[in-house]
Amino acid sequence: MSGQPIKIDVDKVLRDRLSGHYKYIPRFVVRWLERTICQDRLNAILEKMAGKNSVDAATAALDEMNITVKARGLDHLYDGRFMFVSNHPLGGLDGLALISLLGNRYDKKIKFLVNDLLMAVEPLRGVFLPVNKYGKQSRTVATQIEEALKSDNQFITFPAGLCSRMQPDGSIADLPWQKAAVVHATNYQRDIVPVYFDAHNSRFFYRFAKWRKRLGIKFNIELIFLPKEMLKKCGNTLQVIIGEPIPWTAIDASRPKQEAARLREIVINMAPTPSNR
Repeated sequence: MSGQPIKIDVDKVLRDRLSGHYKYIPRFVVRWLERTICQDRLNAILEKMAGKNSVDAATAALDEMNITVKARGLDHLYDGRFMFVSNHPLGGLDGLALISLLGNRYDKKIKFLVNDLLMAVEPLRGVFLPVNKYGKQSRTVATQIEEALKSDNQFITFPAGLCSRMQPDGSIADLPWQKAAVVHATNYQRDIVPVYFDAHNSRFFYRFAKWRKRLGIKFNIELIFLPKEMLKKCGNTLQVIIGEPIPWTAIDASRPKQEAARLREIVINMAPTPSNR
């Protein structure tokens, strides 16, 4: 665990990654990128996270943004080894919140399955288990995941993989859930805990993602706006709803895809009504 904060430097990244073309990039483009990803504010948060273990780093980030996480349903939990499955409305802040909430609840004994690109966030590596979405999983990483599933650590995952998107009716909901959480839970005898994260990004973010897809652009360029979306939540209270654990024996291991879809519906139906927020 390094005591030195990592630092985001858009100009340096462009200079290193696009060395042959860097001189042709207008300075106003670099400055626009720095402002769009909120470079200075992100670096201030990363500085607060430096030198801390992963759970404390996540808590420090939330404190720096003056964000409170309020949980309902923690009394549903009993002694056991769980697979927490949550909707993924925000694309980053929801992960920080669950790491802090559940990490402090379980004496920092948690593991979180994430896109392997997030391993660049050094302060959180201690709880992250990388999943390679674009290639074959290495044997080392596969072994690490297996050992974590066998351990007493609690497991957290966003089965949708990507953050929520706008649906045809204008509502915001997760993409179809992947079956991995179901397979892991049944193979390693972990009861499944449904989690509903009651939050959303701006309509602009979801509309941008919708039009990007309509235009046939495969790269998720809307991700560049996620830091600004996160910082819009500064000073807010985020609500997390914990559902009753579902015994792993109640999951049909022979139909993982269908069971993943069923779990997604369970989580969606946990959304509070306006009068119950």
